[in-house]
Amino acid sequence: MPPDIFFAGPGLDRADQLRGAPERLAELAEATGARELIWEHGLPALDPDGALRWGPLRDPALFLGIDGDTPCFSPVGAEGGDLRAQFGALAHLTAADAPVFAAATSLSSWHRRHRFCANCGSSSEIVRGGWSRRCGACQAEHFPRVDPVVIMLAEHDGRVLLGRQPRFPPQRYSALAGFVEVGEALEDAVARELFEEAGVRVDDVRYVASQPWPFPSSLMIACTAKARDDALTIDTTELEDARWFTRAEVAAAMAGEIDPAFVAPPPFAIAHSLLAHWLAA
Repeated sequence: MPPDIFFAGPGLDRADQLRGAPERLAELAEATGARELIWEHGLPALDPDGALRWGPLRDPALFLGIDGDTPCFSPVGAEGGDLRAQFGALAHLTAADAPVFAAATSLSSWHRRHRFCANCGSSSEIVRGGWSRRCGACQAEHFPRVDPVVIMLAEHDGRVLLGRQPRFPPQRYSALAGFVEVGEALEDAVARELFEEAGVRVDDVRYVASQPWPFPSSLMIACTAKARDDALTIDTTELEDARWFTRAEVAAAMAGEIDPAFVAPPPFAIAHSLLAHWLAA
């Protein structure tokens, strides 16, 4: 398994057993030292050292969990901020706080986007400390969604397939990725996405690792696969380019050498960890 998957890890004690007890959550909100996550520009705020910023409790809408003996809450953070600028903030976020950042960001985003009941259309309210919503009209309960996304490396003859999208920074290439569709196994999603985006047929799909990705709420599922041949037919509606890179080219890019064949994904992306895993295999 690749080491140090960013956003992964235990984070806070989520204390699931307390979510269904409103009286206990109210007691925690009144506890000395209870704290609230501070938000800025559409994201949890960071201090100069990259740690999450906390303040006195004002709006205990979302119960994030317990840090030792300290109850931790968050408001439903306001939406805002440029996505590119938000990604830039991740370069400063500490790995220890990353799981809390991911949970708070995904949970807040879900609440902002799901204020009405999907069953009857009536407004819903936050329950279970923010880990679900209940409709006051039909009593349907709704839970935060997670969207599975496969992200994969196809390998052929000691080389690996990477692609780039027009929105990427110059020269950046990364692993191909796509959402898992309804009624589809992970292995089938990997094979389908590689064929749709690059025209590559693969076998021997293997799971490597996963990563919560809170923009807005995906679960990245990293895999590898063996390509039957190296012929490419690129879907230019999805990719600007796709190429096979040698092990030496990948190693140079990951090491940040001068004038590499491509620019590697940032360390907080699971594509970076997947390439590191491939190099070490």
